Amino acid sequence: MDLRLMGIDNTPLFHTLQHMMEAAGEDSVNAPPKKYVRDAKAMAATPVDVKEYPDSYVFVVDMPGLKSGDIKVQVEEDNVLLISGERKREEEKEGVKFIRMERRVGKFMRKFSLPENANTDAISAVCQDGSLTVTVQKLPPPEPKKSKTIQVKVA
Repeated sequence: MDLRLMGIDNTPLFHTLQHMMEAAGEDSVNAPPKKYVRDAKAMAATPVDVKEYPDSYVFVVDMPGLKSGDIKVQVEEDNVLLISGERKREEEKEGVKFIRMERRVGKFMRKFSLPENANTDAISAVCQDGSLTVTVQKLPPPEPKKSKTIQVKVA
């Protein structure tokens, strides 16, 4: 809405509102934060296969062309597995131009809530042939509590 049409464009209130709108951007009033949008795009562009074995959980992510230094595997608070990294754009060489660029570049990220029986101290990650495999060992099942007999004393 253009407040100048209403004849109040010379008031201090108008200048303050105009400054606030320019600083925030008119479209950003109802838009989600940029970090949320960036994280959502990074997560949507990173497909993962998750398998459960009797003794482990296995996460398989396609990572063609990435080195192990470009990939980060972490366990955050509350048993959340975070797989993230960045695929960088190839440096342009003199005399070479791209005709088509289809491979995705930029940051990627996936988060997974691990079940209670996941052993966060026994996690391994191997990147081989363009595929990252993260293995999370399971904790052994808790031993069933044995019943205990209490002797009743005569008073």
